[in-house]
Amino acid sequence: MSKPKYRHLYGPVPSRRLGRSLGINMVPHKTCCLDCSYCQLGPTTTHTMQVAGYASSQEIMADLERWLRLDGEADYLTFAGSGEPTLQAGLAEIMSLAREHSDVPIALLTNGALLWTDQGRAAAMQADVLMPSLDAATPGTFARINRPCPGLTLERVIAGLVETVAASKGETWLEVMLVRGANDSEEELAAIAEVAARIGPEQIQINTVVRPVPGGGAERVSDALLARACEVLGPRATVIESAWQHGAPVGAERSIEEVLALVGYRPCTLQDVAHGLGVHPNEAIKYVARLLSEGRISQTLQDGETYYTKADFTGSS
Repeated sequence: MSKPKYRHLYGPVPSRRLGRSLGINMVPHKTCCLDCSYCQLGPTTTHTMQVAGYASSQEIMADLERWLRLDGEADYLTFAGSGEPTLQAGLAEIMSLAREHSDVPIALLTNGALLWTDQGRAAAMQADVLMPSLDAATPGTFARINRPCPGLTLERVIAGLVETVAASKGETWLEVMLVRGANDSEEELAAIAEVAARIGPEQIQINTVVRPVPGGGAERVSDALLARACEVLGPRATVIESAWQHGAPVGAERSIEEVLALVGYRPCTLQDVAHGLGVHPNEAIKYVARLLSEGRISQTLQDGETYYTKADFTGSS
């Protein structure tokens, strides 16, 4: 029997931090209040702080109820996706409904930039695990790495994080994404450590660029720098296991040949690969990264899009 199709769900997929995670995606692809230089899904196409009903709560709940009936096994229900979830109108109510229908813990994976708003904070209060980001603690670095919407200041973002975490009854796992030459100096790390101490998360999870970034430009930091960051950020800090520089991620074998077949026929974007496999781009990128690391496919930039091809690709006849 074929796998059911859902409009707003993807997975469950293996997550580096959440185990078997069912993704709940509400906001259109790359609709975000930031345009982070390291984003694996490419540049933000709709750069906005406007909260809107991007998805129907009835459709989301219909998908979730069907999944609970047919499968229902996951470690977390993760509100995330390919845009910033706190831009979805009524997110707190949707998360509350999900809690009423399931005992699976709820995670909110967010850039954290809108937790100063009533909408963002209300959603955060519904999460068993709140997973915001903090990549910069100085305005210039924030502007270079995260490229916020006009009017979205670092001061406002930090205040929202501090106040929301203080009020939250769940845990907070703060992610710090390090980009070589951007936020990896001793001064930047010390500034992040000072702000992280004010926020007071249960965990600080240090990451770096481990997957190809469309258009390039953002690069990983060294293992030595990851270790140093862990020292600077203190006893609550750990390096996400997959951030260390080692071989390609495991567990991707089931779709490797299908990806090779797709890109062997014609050059494909990440969206093409995701569509061809019937998976979310967040899952497709894992297979693409594996093949890139093994040298079995290559990537080229054309007209602002990154295309993947088989290493020995000569074009279809």
